[in-house]
Amino acid sequence: MNIISLFSGAGGLDLGLSQAGHNIVWANDIDKDAVATYRKNIGNDIVLADIKDIDINIIPHADVVVGGFPCQGFSLANLQRKVEDERNHLYKFFYRIIKEKKPNFFIAENVKGILSLGKGTVINHILNDFEEAGYRTTYYLVNMANYGIPQTRQRVIIVGKSISLSEKVKFIFPKETHSKNNQSGCKWISIKEALEHYPDPLEDNNYLNHIGSSYKVEYRNFTGHRQTDPNKPCPTILARGNGKGGVCAIPHYNGKRRLTIRESATIQTFPEYFYFCGTMNSCYRQIGNAVPVKFAKLLGDELKRIELMKDYYESCIAL
Repeated sequence: MNIISLFSGAGGLDLGLSQAGHNIVWANDIDKDAVATYRKNIGNDIVLADIKDIDINIIPHADVVVGGFPCQGFSLANLQRKVEDERNHLYKFFYRIIKEKKPNFFIAENVKGILSLGKGTVINHILNDFEEAGYRTTYYLVNMANYGIPQTRQRVIIVGKSISLSEKVKFIFPKETHSKNNQSGCKWISIKEALEHYPDPLEDNNYLNHIGSSYKVEYRNFTGHRQTDPNKPCPTILARGNGKGGVCAIPHYNGKRRLTIRESATIQTFPEYFYFCGTMNSCYRQIGNAVPVKFAKLLGDELKRIELMKDYYESCIAL
């Protein structure tokens, strides 16, 4: 399928979809370092611009629109969350493009906090918007550890299907493959299993971006400063590195340092050839904002299954 990607960042979602055999025909982000990373690793079909300034007419039509509209205002890590936070309304541009371009499907990703903001009124408002635009819309609360990602990252995935498609065409959400107690076939992957092959970053090595924050490890009971258990998945990789706003690079399980950029990217299931551009702080931020590549591919695999369905083909011909 041809896919439009909005708020693309470094391209975790787009890379997974591409691995599943889809074509990213147009992408956009406002962050120059993220766009540089995207161009180096994925392709040049990304526009560096504020989505609010883009002429919608230059955006091509596509089968699917995807994006993780900015989530800072929704995040539970933001202790001053407000419904009227300006960043929360960027989803309106996501909505407008879907309404104008009328893709067959859309997929949106956001933080768990979106479900509780305004005591549930925000997510209901978003769902109602898409229903009125002609989409049957469902959301799923996902723990990435349940999909073989070595991280207890919880995210909300919103999936919309155009009412113009046949009822026989259904998006079947990927089944969980892992569990805490091995109930889904495989046990959660621990941070040690994911990272133990990496040498100390001060040792000679050829790994890309294998450098990290020198901020000392001090255990305190808040985000980014809790002890990391080597036998459990990593805590959520966050969108802040070593700069203003505090250091949130996750402590390494050896307790002596924090995760490097490469290690953080591995937890987010980026391949080791994937190079991140920009300052250390920027690289950490790009990784923390990304959708894990492995999970993105699972979403792409389901879209590919649909694409090969006879009923989907006939629905598209009839439109």
